[in-house]
Amino acid sequence: PDLIDRIKKDTKAMAKELNVIGLMNVQYAIKDKDIYVLEVNPRASRTVPFVSKATGIPLAKVATKVMIGKTLRELGLTTEKEIKHIAVKEAVFPFDRFPGVDTLLGPEMRSTGEVMGIDESFGLAFAKAQLAAGQNLPLSGTVFISVRDKDKMAVVPIAQKLANIGFKTLATRGTAAFLASNGIACETVHKVSEGRPHVVDHIKNGAIQLVINTSLGASTTRDSYKIRRATLDYRISYTTTIAGAKAIAAAIEAMLQKKLQVRPIQEYHGLQNNAGLKTGTGINPE
Repeated sequence: PDLIDRIKKDTKAMAKELNVIGLMNVQYAIKDKDIYVLEVNPRASRTVPFVSKATGIPLAKVATKVMIGKTLRELGLTTEKEIKHIAVKEAVFPFDRFPGVDTLLGPEMRSTGEVMGIDESFGLAFAKAQLAAGQNLPLSGTVFISVRDKDKMAVVPIAQKLANIGFKTLATRGTAAFLASNGIACETVHKVSEGRPHVVDHIKNGAIQLVINTSLGASTTRDSYKIRRATLDYRISYTTTIAGAKAIAAAIEAMLQKKLQVRPIQEYHGLQNNAGLKTGTGINPE
């Protein structure tokens, strides 16, 4: 919360200093407790339609009216919209169209689109976003886990949650030993370089339904690349980060507890005239 408050304060300060009237796009990066500004642009961004749908406020229309002379007070938009639901934005990647391309992300832009999942809980909203992006999360089966040393402790509660909801655990020797020492039942599988049958064989044979594999970026091993590529070729759900693994585990748990439901987006905003805008402004919240 304190970081979000600082970001709001910094954004307002920059908008006033730059005398921006309309929309402004800011790219922030956070490392520990330090906030960095990468760039500031006086324009709309791809986030605008996402935030508009998430909050029920037609930001492009509001910005247009502000740019031609209306004030936010006149439009009845003087406070931030509070929402009770969760909206998740997910990037869509075209990796499956390019044979041999690695799915590991770097700083460059690779996404070709974005989707949104919306629900009352984070788990269900994230599950919907994954579904829209083409990733069908499994509700049962076997999870393969192979993580770098710095991620081993962080993956333990994730592995425990998946085990608690019925998943079997498969891991390479080092990760398996660590998980076992922390009370998680686990079977060991060979790395690709250790001989067959190895983890890629298991993926091809349909014995693995979910893959959690973190690596060391540019220095990643050939084994890790083959695992990531196999998950893509055989449409197996995968994640290459601990944050992603936490989200996937939360989504699977949520789907087991409650069936996914579809609702008109207007229901989330209560059809309140509703975007927090005064009647008669000419702005249609829908």
